[in-house]
Amino acid sequence: MHFAMKPSTHPIPPMMFRVATFLLLIAFWSPAHAAEKPQGPNVVIFLADDQGWGDLSFNGNTMLRTPHIDSIARSGASFDRFFVCPVCSPTRAEFFTGRYHPRTGVSGVSTGQERLNLNERTLADAFKAAGYATGAFGKWHNGSQWPYHPNARGFDEYYGFTSGHWGEYFDPPLDHNGHDVRGSGYIADDFTTHAIQFIETNRHRPFLCYVPFNTPHSPWGVPKEDWERFRGSEVSQRGNAPAAENLDETRCVLAMTENLDRNVGRVLARLDQLGLTTNTIVVYFSDNGPNTARWNGGMKGRKGTTDEGGVRSPLFIRWPGKIPSGSKLTGISGAIDLMPTLCALASVPRSTALPIDGLDLSKQLLEGSGALPDRRIFSHWNNNVSVRTAKHRMDTKGALFDMEKDPNQKHDVSAENHAVAEELRTAMSDWRRDVLGPARVQDARPLPVGYREFPITPLPARDGVSHGTVRRSATAPNSSYFVNWTTKEDSITWDIEVATAGVYDVVIDYTCPIADAGSRVELRFGDSAITGTVAPGWDPPLHTNQDTIPRPVGESRMKDFKALNFGAITLKPGRGPLTLKALEIPGTSVMDVRRLKLTLR
Repeated sequence: MHFAMKPSTHPIPPMMFRVATFLLLIAFWSPAHAAEKPQGPNVVIFLADDQGWGDLSFNGNTMLRTPHIDSIARSGASFDRFFVCPVCSPTRAEFFTGRYHPRTGVSGVSTGQERLNLNERTLADAFKAAGYATGAFGKWHNGSQWPYHPNARGFDEYYGFTSGHWGEYFDPPLDHNGHDVRGSGYIADDFTTHAIQFIETNRHRPFLCYVPFNTPHSPWGVPKEDWERFRGSEVSQRGNAPAAENLDETRCVLAMTENLDRNVGRVLARLDQLGLTTNTIVVYFSDNGPNTARWNGGMKGRKGTTDEGGVRSPLFIRWPGKIPSGSKLTGISGAIDLMPTLCALASVPRSTALPIDGLDLSKQLLEGSGALPDRRIFSHWNNNVSVRTAKHRMDTKGALFDMEKDPNQKHDVSAENHAVAEELRTAMSDWRRDVLGPARVQDARPLPVGYREFPITPLPARDGVSHGTVRRSATAPNSSYFVNWTTKEDSITWDIEVATAGVYDVVIDYTCPIADAGSRVELRFGDSAITGTVAPGWDPPLHTNQDTIPRPVGESRMKDFKALNFGAITLKPGRGPLTLKALEIPGTSVMDVRRLKLTLR
């Protein structure tokens, strides 16, 4: 565009001319530039870990108070029957992709089975592509190595831990954008502090802030001031199996939940202080049913089961001025609905070309209409499948329950509802064939190593395989380390695939009794090998001040590991076992190993 200017007999001073030109350019170009910037609402998502539907005062728990979490429901919408998966990483996969978790490559919770396939595009990918600042603060549980790491799945900023659960809740070792850091204070408080900092930093642009807490998952640790409110308190509401309920565990869950509520309140208060509340969507839900035999509204099942109590979660969503206050959406919905719904609310295009299983429920939310679409939602774990309709649930054994009359699944009504039972059995069979496919095989994906954009590759014990007498410190791989390495026939391997040829610095996180220091150890990949010495001895005590009450059997007691700079190894591209074995053992053991770390030079 050209501008014709009539000559003036009064020359314009140079400074005034430059100012006038600058203002004209602003007036001319600002609307176009503003149109390029995302204008949608901010989104804050809270995800609790192992918190049951019945762990909130909003849902009838009278043993605790959760006013801040409840306020999200009261000032927005609550979903009456919202279903997630029986365990952690599958729920995260469904939430991020809008697809049933077996489609996404997530078949387990550790040893690499928790990873999202690389062709999956996440909710964070979509919001980042739309110009949002994206940050995650807490438990990831969908892959540790690049390109499975959260920084590769749409998050600009990540602070937390990438495994399934963590063994240290106070001043814990954590990951900040792929680098090792040490947290400060109680883990849920620390995640919240970093989330608030992210919000403050990005308050002048749209942001997606994801806060996946790792409580009230075990181990049982909570700040003293939270525990003191529940120590020795009456447990007035009991689970379906009172003999199986550990009352101190219930008390600790209540304390951990009130701690979560306080942290949710911290974020909500900061949104208020920054003037962001009316333009921020806030979401709260949990990833599976309760992890102990505590009160859960009388529902059958808990974490790990596909019955109602194992998969029903609270879901609260608020957006002041947009979602009517106090809305209650009846009918059934699931984690698979969150990605399409949040994208629609924020007018963010979905980033995936893959077909999704979830529904966009934004219209119902904005209208506060109450009724959700008539449909079926399937739940799966460990080859168990159940299916839910608005009225019925068919369990993994084929029993049918009228959930309106019998929410606790006590009476099989398949005989008197033959047509419904046959219809749902057929639907379950079709779902198995479509989603699960052939019989499950062991996850064969290697651990990727060596990307220039993310040169540090952690290879934790949970992703390795022990051979000989070596074993894990816990029955569950997450947050475990390798122990009992005593012979030259023993070894530890990681199935890796090297993407970039080059020299890699090797660090081993280890402990070793002082008297056993000096073992000579070899690290080998193909025809490349280096050797090093396990020294000095480093034998710290197990942490004794982390737990409020004893942690469950099978969970590791943690300790402080030392970084052993092992040397540098040259790796060629390709796949194979990365093997750690001992050549000389002067003492009775070699070392305990928490992690091996490779850094591409």
